[in-house]
Amino acid sequence: VHLVESGGGLVQSGGSLSLSCATSERINSRLAMGWFRQGPGKEREFVAGVNWSGTGTDYADSVKGRFTISRDGANNTVLLQMRSLKPEDTAVYYCAAVWQLGIPKASLRYDYWGQGTQVTVSS
Repeated sequence: VHLVESGGGLVQSGGSLSLSCATSERINSRLAMGWFRQGPGKEREFVAGVNWSGTGTDYADSVKGRFTISRDGANNTVLLQMRSLKPEDTAVYYCAAVWQLGIPKASLRYDYWGQGTQVTVSS
C-alpha cells in the first residue's frame, strides 16, 4: 500500500488547510486510515482516524471540533480538513493505513505510512 500526502503549507493562526492522502488501494478496501503528526521535539501522535467503510471516525481531544477526516471513494483519497488552526498544530503530518476494521490510535498498529507533509501555523 502506497500513501502520498499533499496539501501542507504555511498558514496564519485561525486559518484553514486541507490535507489529502492518495492511496494505491481502493478506498473501500478494508483499510483503516489515520492521520498522525510529529511536532518539533515531540513524539508522533494520533490526530484522526476513519474506519474502512467511512462510517466511523475518531479524533484526538486536541483537534475535536476543528478537524474533520473523510474518505473520498471516487478518488481513493483520505482528506483531513483543518480549521481554526493554532501554532501548536505545527508539525509534520503523516497518513497511515492498516488492514483492520477498527481505528487504532497507536502508531505502532499501522503498517503503511506516507512520507509526511509539513504544516506550519504562524502566530
